[in-house]
Amino acid sequence: MAEAAQQAQHEFWRPPMKAATEAAGHTDLVEACDRCGTEFIVGSRYCHTCGTGRPGMTSPARSLGTDAVAQFAGLGQRVGLSTAAFIAFLVGIVCMVGAIGVGVIFGARTVLDWQAVQLWRIEWLLGAVAAFVAGCLLKQAK
Repeated sequence: MAEAAQQAQHEFWRPPMKAATEAAGHTDLVEACDRCGTEFIVGSRYCHTCGTGRPGMTSPARSLGTDAVAQFAGLGQRVGLSTAAFIAFLVGIVCMVGAIGVGVIFGARTVLDWQAVQLWRIEWLLGAVAAFVAGCLLKQAK
């Protein structure tokens, strides 16, 4: 052990010593990057040389979030819309549901109540029209 410390180079990082690990029979303990061949630092999720993700060390919550975003963007592309146009389309749908929901949630007992409900419906429908027009303009800008 003492002779190994004397022969050590004064560097922060050295590539894995393949001859020593193969002689000891521990070839599976050294985990290296598939892209550049650099040994991973203990506990790291990415290669510190090239930035490639370490296999089996990705966070499930983070990959779930990126998968959901990718599926959302893919859904817009399958419909034939850009991401911005697809978001405007979804906002328009939400506004349409809001216009329908106003009539379901609020009842009109008097004429004044009926006018208030109609005014809220008009506002929701104007929001839907604005979102759909924005979606059409964003689709043409593509």
